[in-house]
Amino acid sequence: MTDKARHYLEQAVMLALRNAQAGGRPFGAVVVRGGEVLATGVNETVATHDPTAHAELVALRAAALRLGSPDLAGCAVYASGQPCPMCLAAMRLAGVADVHYAYSNQDGAPYGLSTAALYEEMARPLDQQPIAIRYLPVRPEGAGDLYAGWKARQDQA
Repeated sequence: MTDKARHYLEQAVMLALRNAQAGGRPFGAVVVRGGEVLATGVNETVATHDPTAHAELVALRAAALRLGSPDLAGCAVYASGQPCPMCLAAMRLAGVADVHYAYSNQDGAPYGLSTAALYEEMARPLDQQPIAIRYLPVRPEGAGDLYAGWKARQDQA
């Protein structure tokens, strides 16, 4: 582990510790690009009643706002805990290049803080998921094709 990685992971863990001490869940994250901390976040699911307010997503949102772009290519995320599938997917969609975490799913399992089972479920085909996922191709009459219309507007911009 590099000194830089240790430094940013310590920041993430300290954010998580302070959040837990304040009544939140024990998760923190730091987004870094080119040696500069762009944003930090803590898990705000308890405070906001928002199930998507994980530390990584809070930090990603803040970094994107700071940059004025959803493109976070070249950024690294340092998280106190192993990112869940939702957070990992968001990082990949944003173009994050590097992810480091201090506590694994195995570390969190005895405390109910592991997402290992969710990773296993998400790896199943859609028809074997524990949530009903159905493809229903609805195309409102006269509306045109949603995706083709979007692409045409992008090409004109």
